[in-house]
Amino acid sequence: MSQSGGDSSDERGRAEDEQVAAPSLKSSVGAAHARILGLGGYRPTRVVTNDEICELIDSTDQWIRERSGIETRRFAAPDESVVDMSVAAGGKAIAQAGLQPEQISAVIVATVTHPLQTPSAAADVAHRLGATDAAALDVSAACAGFCYGVSMANDMVRGGSAEHVLVIGCEKLSDFTDSYDRSTAFIFGDGAGAVVIGPSNEPGIAPTVWGSDGSQYDAITQRASWIDVRDSDIEFPALTMQGQKVFRWAVWQMAPVAKKALEAAGITADDLGAFIPHQANMRIIDAMAKTLGLPAHVPVARDIKDTGNTSAASIPLAMERMLETGEAKSGDLALLIGFGAGLVYAAQVVRLP
Repeated sequence: MSQSGGDSSDERGRAEDEQVAAPSLKSSVGAAHARILGLGGYRPTRVVTNDEICELIDSTDQWIRERSGIETRRFAAPDESVVDMSVAAGGKAIAQAGLQPEQISAVIVATVTHPLQTPSAAADVAHRLGATDAAALDVSAACAGFCYGVSMANDMVRGGSAEHVLVIGCEKLSDFTDSYDRSTAFIFGDGAGAVVIGPSNEPGIAPTVWGSDGSQYDAITQRASWIDVRDSDIEFPALTMQGQKVFRWAVWQMAPVAKKALEAAGITADDLGAFIPHQANMRIIDAMAKTLGLPAHVPVARDIKDTGNTSAASIPLAMERMLETGEAKSGDLALLIGFGAGLVYAAQVVRLP
């Protein structure tokens, strides 16, 4: 018995020695805080009026304005791609941040209209911009994609996996819209918006409130999968949307999310310098602002009037316009909220660049 006990003690000792000798892993250390350092947008040159849209659908300019608030939108040229527009917007954001492309550690492109399943648009964008060796990935979160990207970039900078992250929201929705579909043909437009997120001495991006409601997965979707196209020889799977269903969800479910984002930031609506929601529909924007009880002094982005719904690009494009027109100022606090297909959503308060 004594011999057995001695062996057991020796084994425990060896095990303890082995544990002590095991190498420890290093942990990355990032910045204390992050913020938006630069902003850039790209709007295609072609302006498409409601009258032009109505040449293919049974509608009128007045009906479209009343239903959506849209008067014109931009369509990219046939040979102008998601990557082309992303490079244009991303280059402006990098320049405004005072950086060189090789200082970008990661590129995130939020898009649902890059026509290739793989490789990512982001990898091509990084290469064309000269962001040598940058990590690159696409984010598929539809109209909430930009806010998802901002949250990811904030965590990357603070976690130490990247120093400067280029976040781009870009869509060429004219490629995925059925121009004969009366319910969607007038809604969508093309464009790109980008920000550079990097280290900051003070908090510039508040915690993100985000989530999804997969029970309404079919509210905004393609008509069919690419497998259906391959196997069944069906028409191109353009986007479809159950407008009233999305409207009700956005108005009644997103205002509470926006309020939670304010609470997470530790501020009230009185502290805001701008409210920049996804530009889905003017009636949704107005209803959300009313439900939030925004003070009269807080300007609300209404870029949809001249740009249409550009999905992941809508928030950075609206942000750029508000700063260019003086509606909002550098350093202001802005509440962002994106929501769309999935149904997914994300909201955060940021300090404007």
